[in-house]
Amino acid sequence: MTELTQPTGHEEALRALPREDGSAPRALVLGATGYIGGRLTPRLLNAGYRVRALARDAARAASFPWGADCEIVEGSADDADAVAEAMRDVDVVYYLIHSMTAGKGFEESDERAATTVADAAAKAGVRRIVYLGGLHPDDVKLSPHLRSRVRVGEIFLESGVPTLVLQAGVVIGSGSASFEMIRHLTDVLPYMPAPKWVRNRIQPIAVRDVLHYLLGAARVDDSVNRAADIGGPDVLRYGQMMNGYALEAGLRQRAIAALPVLTPGLASHWVNLVTPVPRSIARPLVASLQNECIVKDRAIDDLIPRPDGGLTPYRTAVSMALGRLDADTIETSWQDAEVSGAPSDPLPSDPDWAGRTVFTDTRKLKTSAPVDGLWRVIIGIGGSNGWYSSKFLWAVRGWMDRLVGGVGLRRGRRSKAEARVGDAIDFWRVEAVEEPGRKTDSSPASGGLLRLRAEMKVPGEAWLELRALPDGDGSRYEQRAVFFPRGLAGRLYWLAVLPFHGFIFAGMAAKITAAASVPVETVAPGVGEAGVGEAGAGEAGAGEAGASEAGAGEAGAGEAAPVA
Repeated sequence: MTELTQPTGHEEALRALPREDGSAPRALVLGATGYIGGRLTPRLLNAGYRVRALARDAARAASFPWGADCEIVEGSADDADAVAEAMRDVDVVYYLIHSMTAGKGFEESDERAATTVADAAAKAGVRRIVYLGGLHPDDVKLSPHLRSRVRVGEIFLESGVPTLVLQAGVVIGSGSASFEMIRHLTDVLPYMPAPKWVRNRIQPIAVRDVLHYLLGAARVDDSVNRAADIGGPDVLRYGQMMNGYALEAGLRQRAIAALPVLTPGLASHWVNLVTPVPRSIARPLVASLQNECIVKDRAIDDLIPRPDGGLTPYRTAVSMALGRLDADTIETSWQDAEVSGAPSDPLPSDPDWAGRTVFTDTRKLKTSAPVDGLWRVIIGIGGSNGWYSSKFLWAVRGWMDRLVGGVGLRRGRRSKAEARVGDAIDFWRVEAVEEPGRKTDSSPASGGLLRLRAEMKVPGEAWLELRALPDGDGSRYEQRAVFFPRGLAGRLYWLAVLPFHGFIFAGMAAKITAAASVPVETVAPGVGEAGVGEAGAGEAGAGEAGASEAGAGEAGAGEAAPVA
């Protein structure tokens, strides 16, 4: 397992307390593939827990470094049967699910899932529920997302199962959405016209301290059933947080002007334009900042001792996060959160295309580079590494996507050098990763495969496959883009982007192989495969031109897309 920063789970105060029969307790984590859950799970394993994860996509959970060490049950929190199965023989349940990107009706969805989990926990005789909620003031009107978190906490506290609701505010750590919003606002704008909430007092907390409290919560006495605020040692205004970041990043402090005209809706649009954080995530973050959020008491100190050395100061947390960015060692990131409404079905196998309209573009080049060298280029594509073709066209496509509410190019990627199933890479989602040397049905001859599923706003479904295959003394690069259009809009979209695809995909294939080594032989011309399924003049022409929707990605090789 990857070496972890503190807390590691090996700390004596955080170790699992054995059951009466001496066996290790079992922890169930809901939200194990999320930002906090992906970090908590390996630390629970280190602490001596037997860990089970409930995940919508078992393959994604299994792709994490800890995937082979814990039991995975596939299902969602509102699936009563899956939850009941996951609850068997469980001592402590961690509920780390939040509908950050859900649309209309998310409050009802949150309540339904929490009720399902609470009922199953009570029936299974679970000893404790731990829920990570949101820090909030009392007796004020809360934003819908904060209100939903409060309601979920109430459901667990009323369940009959002893529950500890940890209420945290802004979480500072590499890859957290809050940190990324602060980082990019400060990096990009030397002068900031900002909403009036920049003057509100906030008590941020380092992600390492959140993990400390989550681990400690499993050891709290069974009689405790309450909510408790958690926060770091500093109470700051939001503007002070941005300037604190500036100092740690070696930037000048920023002049900030609070403007009362910037409503949460307008401010989220502003954040969407200036930072990689899309509006769907920016809006609940901005709305949660409308009120001052500071710790009301330190009752948590009576339940869970503070970390050795005390809580992490804000600027220290920022410095640590920047260090992880520089070292490219980010454990988890907001970027990999699921996008509401994005396609989630896997690429159908070729025989399944019969009777359907599909456009493809296939490129094959031979290179003198070894398979491993070619694979290193493929697995690092996107983000700040770029897409090895027209920077301008990829950037334009990214801005088009953001303007219609998509995630756009600047979402970047968690790591520059590795990718796992479920990772986001700009406006793609990693659907499959097969390392070279592992022979499978989809990647024969010990080759490597990276398959990306499009999450941009398009009238259809799109995938991009990149392969590195052994070929004599060198290797062969295979690139296939696949687009299933949806209705007339999909066909018209295809025709609109068709003129650009020929040189975008050809250039991409050539530059990827060149980055590994100089291509020595063209194995196949860059022409598209014939459309499989319906016969139509538009499809036949598109196939001959060698272009496909899946080229609608973004970021050129030198694109300054942040990796966080």
